[in-house]
Amino acid sequence: MTELAFIALGSNIDPETNLPLAAARLSELGTPIAASTVYQNPAIADEPQPDYLNAAVLIETALDPLAIRDKLREIEAALGRIRTTDKFAPRTIDLDLCILGNRVLDHELLSLPDPDLLKRGHLAVTLAELRPDFLHPITGDSLEEIANELQKDAELNPRSDVVLSLNR
Repeated sequence: MTELAFIALGSNIDPETNLPLAAARLSELGTPIAASTVYQNPAIADEPQPDYLNAAVLIETALDPLAIRDKLREIEAALGRIRTTDKFAPRTIDLDLCILGNRVLDHELLSLPDPDLLKRGHLAVTLAELRPDFLHPITGDSLEEIANELQKDAELNPRSDVVLSLNR
């Protein structure tokens, strides 16, 4: 059985190169359906660092949540991601499974839906572009409703010069 996987992408180290490269690799998880606009927004960090470029991709997949997480980590490593203890350190690429169908999961390695979806405008807005009427598995709110609430406080600037191409 296949499910819709909403995957968030972010980068603030050579993001104009790394975001498209990562998006192209997501076909390794299943069938790409759609990609959001790429947005530039300030980094969430204690120390100054470059802005992030963020986007989201919708994939139809038969993989289970932890297999998806593992594959995303492989793609991150292949694109030069080095994980540190600093959760907000600059990165070549950050790939996060935010929603997988209607699954709710509270595992030490992965929470679904991603709790940050209800807090961070860059996640809500990009995911809502993919399927505005999709209902959050816990709150029952549509992604569009969540995005509308968070967008007013988000500093998101569309970057039409960066386009994600999906391998179909």
